[in-house]
Amino acid sequence: MANDSNWLVWALCSAGFAALTAIFAKIGLAGVDSDLATLIRTMVILLALAGFVVYAGKWSNPLLLSSKTWLFLVLSGLATGASWVCYFRALKIGDPSKVAPVDKLSLLLVAVFAFIFLHERPSAREWTGILLVGAGVLLLALKR
Repeated sequence: MANDSNWLVWALCSAGFAALTAIFAKIGLAGVDSDLATLIRTMVILLALAGFVVYAGKWSNPLLLSSKTWLFLVLSGLATGASWVCYFRALKIGDPSKVAPVDKLSLLLVAVFAFIFLHERPSAREWTGILLVGAGVLLLALKR
């Protein structure tokens, strides 16, 4: 497992790859239905991750996982799939420079959901940053 002190490096890498996702997807969506594009992207992810897990020696029998783990991983997968379908549909008709920031409203929603369901308690400074992101999304989304 990754060292806890490396979370910021991994999060920054995630942000960089997410940015490339929007650009590559917008180009790739030309002349193809967004749902089909999402399916193709998902198949690529499945194959790449399966290869990585096997290569890294991280494979274990998934049938040995608890039912709670299965439930929440399935729910997470369904939420991810729904998010991707919505994201690709938005990219098909919108500009990546507008769609991606609105998609990042998820940051505000994660903070609220983590507060409610996981009992996390962000500091006033952290809430200020989260709310500023939300305000930025509103500025981008509102018509001029």
